[in-house]
Amino acid sequence: MTNSSVNQHRIVIIGGGPGGYEAARAGRQLGAEVILIEDNGIGGNAVLTDVVPSKTLIATADAAQQVAQAQSLGVTFSIDNKPVRPKVEIDLEAVNKRLLALAKSQSEDMLLTLKNEGVRVISGLGKLDGNHHVVVQPTLGGKPERIEAKTIIVAVGAHPREVPGSKPDGDRIFTWKQLYNLKALPEHMIVVGSGVTGAEFASAYLQLGSQVTLISSRDKVLPGNDADAADLIEDVFRRGGMQILNKSRAVSVVNTGTGVQVTLEGGEVIEGSHCLMAVGAIPNTDGLGLEEAGVELTATGHVIANKVARTSRANVYAVGDCSTAMPLASVSAMQGRTAVYHTMGDVAAPTRMRNVASNVFTAPEIASVGWSQAEIEQGLVRGDIQKVMLETNPRAKMQGIREGFIKLFASIGSGTVIGGVVVAPRASDLIYPIAVAIENRLTVDQLARTYTVYPSLADSIAEAASALHQPID
Repeated sequence: MTNSSVNQHRIVIIGGGPGGYEAARAGRQLGAEVILIEDNGIGGNAVLTDVVPSKTLIATADAAQQVAQAQSLGVTFSIDNKPVRPKVEIDLEAVNKRLLALAKSQSEDMLLTLKNEGVRVISGLGKLDGNHHVVVQPTLGGKPERIEAKTIIVAVGAHPREVPGSKPDGDRIFTWKQLYNLKALPEHMIVVGSGVTGAEFASAYLQLGSQVTLISSRDKVLPGNDADAADLIEDVFRRGGMQILNKSRAVSVVNTGTGVQVTLEGGEVIEGSHCLMAVGAIPNTDGLGLEEAGVELTATGHVIANKVARTSRANVYAVGDCSTAMPLASVSAMQGRTAVYHTMGDVAAPTRMRNVASNVFTAPEIASVGWSQAEIEQGLVRGDIQKVMLETNPRAKMQGIREGFIKLFASIGSGTVIGGVVVAPRASDLIYPIAVAIENRLTVDQLARTYTVYPSLADSIAEAASALHQPID
């Protein structure tokens, strides 16, 4: 294939994760000819090895805890009318088999959707040959194909970062992509890295019943999150039996055959049965021909993209974890659509990263959006802060929720909602009304006047909004 269609705008997408998938669908919706190149499966890491599997594992951990804590709500268990105390046991092989099957099914559904909508999907590796051509090497071998494109969208994602002296082997030392090979629950999981990925898996394995040690090079867990939220989750972790080693740096991890030994910078050795290396990700941009095509990259290999995902080459766009945008599936998907709208001349609203809601799937979850309390305290924006503890919420009491809070931030003077934090079960759902308020520049009075269901956890959002009301002088 060498010549573009006379009447159709041809878009070639390299990578089939959330960004590539949504870009492909948007392109077909606007009448473009769309070719998508993917070598591992539609959905990318988000569906196959990251978001879908990890959140399914976390859902299993939540279910296990609900059973374990049911007696505190008055639920009793019995055998032959004799009361028994439930012992929750985890069949990790069955759990992993289920979550991988869910991931595969989701990927297959996405592939079918693309084909039904008229997207040509090529199984292979794509590489830029200049900024108007892509060369594809088929996965199953065969002759490479050179495809001309009016627009190229790079959506190749990222892979786990590895540290010298701590090479993952998939046996006892793992990356987040390898954990689903485990056949049994680790007796003692050591997690290196206290960012979102490390905290989520540490929380999940703790709930599933493993002994967990979390090694953090920073002074607290989740250093990039709201300070109160990070303190709360660290307190929950410790009370649950997790050992947290702050201001500690792992310099090597060794598989001893029967376990692992993690050596810290000061010489201390921590022993466990398994180790998860959660130390960041590296964009999959090496060898794609980007620099040769005139596409600018950062020193870390991320593609520099603007608010409509456009790169330094006008017809080349970059979305998702391989770009300089926030590494979130929701952002990648939005970028994919925005890139297509922009290149096709449709309405393309620039992505406002400040308005992106994010979530940490620990127990409880931590969700945030907009300006942070730290930024307010630093004077970067003028705002009032209101915090409502969930222990005062009737629905939380009914459900036995003991930890969590709602924070709301409002602009001084106008009362416009500018940020918020939710720490609660299903915080990923509860953050949405705050995100809607920020996106649409609603005031705290407008938020407070919106009726909530009684009783509900969302009522604490309205309570915080009411407390931020600014009386007329």
